[in-house]
Amino acid sequence: VQLQASGGGLVQAGGSLRLSCAASGRTFSSYTMGWFRQAPGKEREFVAAVSWNGIVTYYSDSVKGRFTISRDNAKNTVYLQMNRLKPEDTAVYYCAAKSGGLSYNRNSYDYWGQGTLVTVSS
Repeated sequence: VQLQASGGGLVQAGGSLRLSCAASGRTFSSYTMGWFRQAPGKEREFVAAVSWNGIVTYYSDSVKGRFTISRDNAKNTVYLQMNRLKPEDTAVYYCAAKSGGLSYNRNSYDYWGQGTLVTVSS
C-alpha cells in the first residue's frame, strides 16, 4: 500500500488542523493505521492509531483529548483532527499502516507516507 499525507501547515497556538492520509490499493480496510511525528533532533514518536474498522483507537498521552484519529474506508483515507495545538506539537507528521492489531511501536508498521510538516507558532 502507498500512503500520501497532506494537510500540514502553519497555525497559531490554540488553533486546529486536519491531516489526511490517502492510501492506494484495495486492501486499505484491512490495515491498522497510525500517525507518528518527528520533531527536529528527536526520535519519531507515536501519536495515534485506529483499528481496521475505526472502532478502536489509541492515543499518546501528550495528544489525548486534543487529537482525534478516524478513517473512511470507502475513501481509503485516514484523518487526524488536531485541536488546541501547542508549539510542542510542531513536527513532521507521518501516517503508517500495519497488518494485525494496534500498536504504539513504530517498528511494527510496514508502510509509511512521506510526511507533512505542522508548525505551531506561539
